[in-house]
Amino acid sequence: MVCVNACSRDGSADQVAATGAYLINHPINMGQGAALQTGIEFARRIPGVDYFVTYDADGQHRLEDVATMLDTIAETGDDIILGSRFLGTEAVGMTRTKRIVLRLATSFSNVLSGLKLTDTHNGLRVFNRKVAREMQITMPDMAHASEILEIIATRKYRYREVPVTIIYTDYSRGKGQSIVNAINIAFDALLRKVSR
Repeated sequence: MVCVNACSRDGSADQVAATGAYLINHPINMGQGAALQTGIEFARRIPGVDYFVTYDADGQHRLEDVATMLDTIAETGDDIILGSRFLGTEAVGMTRTKRIVLRLATSFSNVLSGLKLTDTHNGLRVFNRKVAREMQITMPDMAHASEILEIIATRKYRYREVPVTIIYTDYSRGKGQSIVNAINIAFDALLRKVSR
């Protein structure tokens, strides 16, 4: 396991270090996209790693879903498996506003990327070594989620969504993105698309 600490002050880095997992500390908070790229680059250097998992640190994801996604990628030979909170599972504790915003964001992202997904901003992903080698996340902040979709579409990776359960708690809601920030991310994605 590789954990990237983006200047967190909640003691989580000490907890990770105590487990023996790999811990990388960014000296400044460069955002989730930069943390993911750092973690992927580091994990690529570990011998014998065939599959890579991105997993948010806010407690929303479940290990059971990771196991299912790993089984799926091994069985199907797809390049990337994406978790979806809208495929027959319920997002526990999701507010109505959050559901509406995520549905709108998904529609917007599908138009920009040309993909057909039900959940475009889920941090739970599993991908193979080819994707890990080729994917270069350049958006340091939360816009990386849209950038990853662009990479999937541009490189024509074989992808599949699988149902996952997302658990919203007071802690995870406190770590989430505001509606204003979501609009800014969408605007950045649109600008990036039209400038290419």
